[in-house]
Amino acid sequence: MSTNEQLFLNFRIATMDSIEGNPLGWIENGALAIRDDTIAWVGPLVELPASFQSVVKKIDGHKKLITPGLIDCHTHLVFGGNRIDDWRKRLEGTSYQEISRQGGGILSTVRATRATTSDVLLFAAKKRLTAMIAGGVTTIEIKSGYGLDEANEGKMLQVIAQLASEMPVDISATLLAAHAVPEEFFGRPDQYVELVCNQVLPACAPRCTAVDIFCESIAFDLKQTERVFRAALEHGKAIKVHAEQLSLMGGARLAAEFNAISADHLEYLDETGVAAMARQGTAAVLLPGAYYFLREVQRPPVELLRAYGVPMAIGTDFNPGSSPLESIRLAANMASTFFGMTPIESLLGITLHAARALRREDRIGSLHVGKQADFVCWDCDSPFELIYGIGSSLDCRVYKSGNKIAGD
Repeated sequence: MSTNEQLFLNFRIATMDSIEGNPLGWIENGALAIRDDTIAWVGPLVELPASFQSVVKKIDGHKKLITPGLIDCHTHLVFGGNRIDDWRKRLEGTSYQEISRQGGGILSTVRATRATTSDVLLFAAKKRLTAMIAGGVTTIEIKSGYGLDEANEGKMLQVIAQLASEMPVDISATLLAAHAVPEEFFGRPDQYVELVCNQVLPACAPRCTAVDIFCESIAFDLKQTERVFRAALEHGKAIKVHAEQLSLMGGARLAAEFNAISADHLEYLDETGVAAMARQGTAAVLLPGAYYFLREVQRPPVELLRAYGVPMAIGTDFNPGSSPLESIRLAANMASTFFGMTPIESLLGITLHAARALRREDRIGSLHVGKQADFVCWDCDSPFELIYGIGSSLDCRVYKSGNKIAGD
């Protein structure tokens, strides 16, 4: 037996290992055994194998809760400046699209990020990520997309790489160079897409696992989106897409045809797109923070996604312009309140289904023997308490690969 063993016993456990009639994999009085960085056993305490009875390090949960580590599968955590002026203008009646046309929106963050040093970007991102970890996050996706040229997209990805090496969580880096057309390419979006495909993507490919694009009327059309998809596949990268947020363009359907791992936002998604995602196993990532902050009224088609069996993940979409939201728990609350997801669906959306949106469900997202020992011990009794409170904090101890990374 390994000397690095821990036994968590007398806990209520939501494994998220769904079985018929028990979608949260609920164990009323359970035990979780950790060996090194891996889950060695999980189940009812009365069934604990004798081989684990002698584990020296035992933690008694006194009927409190364990869940998998939470996963935020869509963020823009690294950026310079803020977008308070954009927010003020929206509250005064200016639309998101009009603010973008006036040079605000994404491009104002591009200007600020280009002008900010790597050290300052790293310092700010660490503060944000530290708060997320304290809230139970053990895995996070972070996109570039505020550089929009080779040097600055590379700078952002380098900061993300530094975060990954210095912070105690797993980070999935996504290249989002096709986030907007930069000012120096106004009127020449096709030329910018060629720059992304022929220069930025090849240079940045070693530092990312996926490539994303904003397929929308204020960003890139279907033809340009397909060009980026093909370039991503040529470099062996997974595909993600921002699609159907402000209008129906067919970006999610196209992404599914290219075997995308996720399509994100999806407020205007239609049944054709849902069916395409279901056929290809493309996860839906819903982002209620942006829906709330932009005061949108079009909800994503949760009923259709449910009917077609498309996994529904939830992300904070943390960014300075449309979702300055650090709490993945609050995002899950919003998904139920605004989008009509059931509380069970929302809990799965920040654990197992979020792992599927990153294609990491074989290692994280549920508490299963052989998976990575990422979990949270919560000072509460019910998993629904995680997403019930609005802006409330919960005392918790956060474990990554079997090591405590936050909490007393």
